[in-house]
Amino acid sequence: MRWLLCCLLAGLGVTPLSAADRPNILWISTEDISPDLGCYGDPYAISPNIDQFAAEGVRYTRCFAHAGVCAPARSGLITGMYPPSIGTEHMRCKGVPPVGVKCFPEYLRAAGYYCTNNVKTDYQFDAPLTAWDENSNKADWRGRKPGQPFFCVINYTTTHESQVRNPSAQTQKLVAALPAEMHHDPEKAVVPPYYPDTPVVRKDLANYADNITAMDGQFAAILKKLEDDGLAEDTIVWFWGDHGRGLSRCKRWLYDSGTQVPLIIRVPEKWRAWASNGMPDRLAPGSTQEELVAFIDFAPTMLSLAGVEFPDDFQGQAFLGPKASTTPRDYIYGHRDRMDETYDLIRMVRDKRFKYLRNFLSDLSYSQDISYMNEMPMMQEMRRLHAENKLSGGPAQYFRPTKPVEELFDTEKDPHELNNLAQDPQYADVLKRMRAECERWMTDIQDTGLIPEPIFDEYKRPQGQYQTAVPPTVMFGPEPDGVITAELQPRRPGGSFAYAVLPANAPEDAKPDWQLYAGPITGLKPGATLLMKTCELGLKDSPVIRRVVGQPIAENWTMSAIPHWRVVVEKSGQLPRLLKVKSYDGQPANVAKPVYEAALTDEAPAVRYWALRGLILLAKTSEARQQLIPVLQQYRSDADLAVKVLAAKSLAEWTHDATQLEFLASTMMNANQDSVRLAATIALRDLGEYARPMLPQLKEATKGGEYVGRVSQAAVRQLEASKN
Repeated sequence: MRWLLCCLLAGLGVTPLSAADRPNILWISTEDISPDLGCYGDPYAISPNIDQFAAEGVRYTRCFAHAGVCAPARSGLITGMYPPSIGTEHMRCKGVPPVGVKCFPEYLRAAGYYCTNNVKTDYQFDAPLTAWDENSNKADWRGRKPGQPFFCVINYTTTHESQVRNPSAQTQKLVAALPAEMHHDPEKAVVPPYYPDTPVVRKDLANYADNITAMDGQFAAILKKLEDDGLAEDTIVWFWGDHGRGLSRCKRWLYDSGTQVPLIIRVPEKWRAWASNGMPDRLAPGSTQEELVAFIDFAPTMLSLAGVEFPDDFQGQAFLGPKASTTPRDYIYGHRDRMDETYDLIRMVRDKRFKYLRNFLSDLSYSQDISYMNEMPMMQEMRRLHAENKLSGGPAQYFRPTKPVEELFDTEKDPHELNNLAQDPQYADVLKRMRAECERWMTDIQDTGLIPEPIFDEYKRPQGQYQTAVPPTVMFGPEPDGVITAELQPRRPGGSFAYAVLPANAPEDAKPDWQLYAGPITGLKPGATLLMKTCELGLKDSPVIRRVVGQPIAENWTMSAIPHWRVVVEKSGQLPRLLKVKSYDGQPANVAKPVYEAALTDEAPAVRYWALRGLILLAKTSEARQQLIPVLQQYRSDADLAVKVLAAKSLAEWTHDATQLEFLASTMMNANQDSVRLAATIALRDLGEYARPMLPQLKEATKGGEYVGRVSQAAVRQLEASKN
């Protein structure tokens, strides 16, 4: 029997030999959900179908996303790389990952899998044509060839943040169809201690729980479809959430409420020895696993389960399949960077008990405005109560004007992470260990987060221009029986090839059936047309190259000489210097000031930026500001726009110099990079009344890009409200 052969091979650490010898894999993901399920011990939850699924599979109790929001989390999931290491850390940033980084389903497709996604991507770059056989709201496993294994992703949005406050017609219908006893009573909701206990908060909690119950029914339907197709015994099924619950102080944050997710995996008996690497008890029905699991582990684990080799540069480790690591994780890592229109910069390290947070923008409040987040009724309630001075304890912490440089939480004693132990001498050794691990991780992954986004964007897209992938070249070779083989070859390393074959005499407008190139294309007949192009993450697809099989080839292509940002960053050697400068956050002025002053002459604009920002934050008195003004005037002429914006903002505030406002407004309207425009808009907003002369320009900017528009709208509202 084929499956028995697979299990025997698994015991030897040998991968299956053909596509037919590989398991099917189904991912069922849902958005914005913590382990708020009955099977995880939540007494308020009503999730009978997922609970039954947990009884049939293994429940992971310590699975964490590396980010508390969808796009960065999904960027790491699909690439197997931490977003700060590939430049995709900022929300919806349209990243340009390093050459050779791919979407992991490409490796599955190359091994013979039929790969589909239904339907969310949100990878921080456009999903390449080569990632999926089908990517649509109708995609499932049914389009595959007979006997072909599949990897299928089904994603549900029913539990998304937006569905709590303003549910779609579909979500309303699903919730309304629930029996009365399956609706959640707001009065019985368990209110976490970081919320005020009000009817508004309880209603949001109940709506969130109702949506989970509605999704539970959708989950059951997809499992029934799998069963009806006779595939349940051949398919490994994963259920997981894409980050923590979509509620205030949860989503976007690195607390467990924003990063811990449910993960339940059901492995059919015939694949259990294979998936558990010869230890089937680890996947016994109804069991639990306490090991730390990171989203960054999903990609290598998928390839391990499929018996596919995975690249050495994956930053996670497989926890199932023949390639599973024999060394359990000691730590989970995470990051928070720009969330929509609002900047922050936090890094996280967590072991099984302690959580360490490093706040690199500690001068900023937790409660910065994010317009999309502010639509949640409970957030509006919290802001109202704060304005009325009616918050205390845990709920009030969110509105502290600044953050500590470091936070340390004992998640066993303090699961809601409200008691910061960073200054407690009893935990000094733990703090030292976790701090060192955070710095080691940032160094190891070459974290780009300390390069301000406007500077980084100029590295990755000079003058804001998208680059285009370089098309492949082709070599034709004869086969027996008069047919021809084609081999595609890159003109430069990186990227993946998509190809299609049109028969001879096909019309010019014939729609190509694009395929992932995974080896020589055989069986081509003279006169057929071969279409081919390169897909590279973060770049535009190359032009389509058309070659008529059997006709002479004329090559004529000039490659761009623009270096990739990774080359620029590595050559500059700036990342250790950035960490050094930022290590002086929170230090006394007499200690930090000489370091900042020395760093002002660094060749890397990011180092100069943080040095100047550090000096600005140290200048707390009018005398100190007067002494710094000549330095600000000097750096208003810096070669980098981000440094200029930083200097101009403080000069406008401290000297009321109208020319600085004009510079900021001009940059807001005209800069090549959206991130530079955003930085200038934020500066004008934060200047408050000082920016009033630029009110006409701010009003005009409200028509601009999404994030610039949101910040300029807030600035206009602020100025108009103060006038009245």
